[in-house]
Amino acid sequence: MNWDQLVAGIQLPFHADLKVPALTEVRLAMPQPEVIADVAAVAHAGVVKQFAGSVTPGMTVAVGGGSRGLTERVALMRGTISGLRELRAEPFVVPAMGSHGGAKAEGQLAMLQSLGITEEAVGAEIRSTMETIEVARTASGMPIYLDRHAAAADRILPVNRVKPHTCFKGPIESGCTKMAVVGFGKQPGAAQIHACGPVEMRDRIIDGIAALRATGRLLGGVASIESAGGEVVRVEALSADDVGGPKEIELTNYSRDLVPPLPFPQIDVLIIDRGGKDISGTTLDPNVTGRFWVHGLGDLAEPDVSAIVLLDLTPVSAGNALGIGFADFIPVALAQKIDWQKTYINCFTAGIAGLRRSRMPMVLPTEDDCIKAALSMCGRAFDQPKRVVRIESTLHLSRCWISDPLLRELPVGATIVQ
Repeated sequence: MNWDQLVAGIQLPFHADLKVPALTEVRLAMPQPEVIADVAAVAHAGVVKQFAGSVTPGMTVAVGGGSRGLTERVALMRGTISGLRELRAEPFVVPAMGSHGGAKAEGQLAMLQSLGITEEAVGAEIRSTMETIEVARTASGMPIYLDRHAAAADRILPVNRVKPHTCFKGPIESGCTKMAVVGFGKQPGAAQIHACGPVEMRDRIIDGIAALRATGRLLGGVASIESAGGEVVRVEALSADDVGGPKEIELTNYSRDLVPPLPFPQIDVLIIDRGGKDISGTTLDPNVTGRFWVHGLGDLAEPDVSAIVLLDLTPVSAGNALGIGFADFIPVALAQKIDWQKTYINCFTAGIAGLRRSRMPMVLPTEDDCIKAALSMCGRAFDQPKRVVRIESTLHLSRCWISDPLLRELPVGATIVQ
């Protein structure tokens, strides 16, 4: 689609006196737990200690590699794999990312490589396929699928960041449980979970991990937790009972405190420099913006954002823009990057969660046009002060840029960067 031609000649009715407000950089006060200096070493030691009694020499272990932008993701995988090798296991990596990468084996392999997860970097072979095998059923009859290579292994081991999910709320959200049931299940595994509403999605994931655990195929998991600034603050090797159990519930609760929403009750215009699949499965994390837009799951009361401008899409996304509907305005340059095949496959897999989130925002010629349009349509007159916030992304929210009216509403502990 030639977006340049579609928007060529459009005359936007901006008021002559409309001004884009100056913004001040603010450093937000966030929890500051101790940062792990050597993630690979901690992962290695945790794996050796946790699985010393359950891994036998020659045991094949399919280690799950995800599509998210985890901090120190390569070190986390490398430490996990080296720990398994010390136990004399035979680990290999499988892309455990549902339908991402266009639901193609080569697309998922390319996504891992773009994140730095290569055979040389992590020290293990990567085997990519979209073929699945049914390995179990839940008590209600829902099939549990595994990637064919993972199903052929003696055990599977998800490696993932624990954090709040973008489509449902529950005792366990995004983490090792979800990767085991959804990520390893590829397209059919992801589709049958995401096709549900938020309540049933929560229940299916919990039922699914119980059924998978009962097969004896689940070795356990390796979980990381990140601070708001993007540092790895916890790495835990989980037993099979821990995955989907009290330990992962405790990690989920802890992670919620480290992913706060924007700390302003009312925002007229939110400008986001970039979104992407490595930032959030929905391009923009609704836990930060407050917009969930899923039937059966309410939006956050705060922040209440009137208009969102998204300026760019990360290269790792490879055009997948599920969640583009969260934005109200995008520039032509971003629209031209969208791969609708990949985006719509991901949207269909997401079911009702992909419905409103896949809608197209207003496409305007330039970034400046988008910002001025948001200022014009946010519900405040052209000469009224606007509450404007600008952030780099929704992934690590340790700083932002704000307009003057919000300087009077700075949260406790926030500081102005001179």
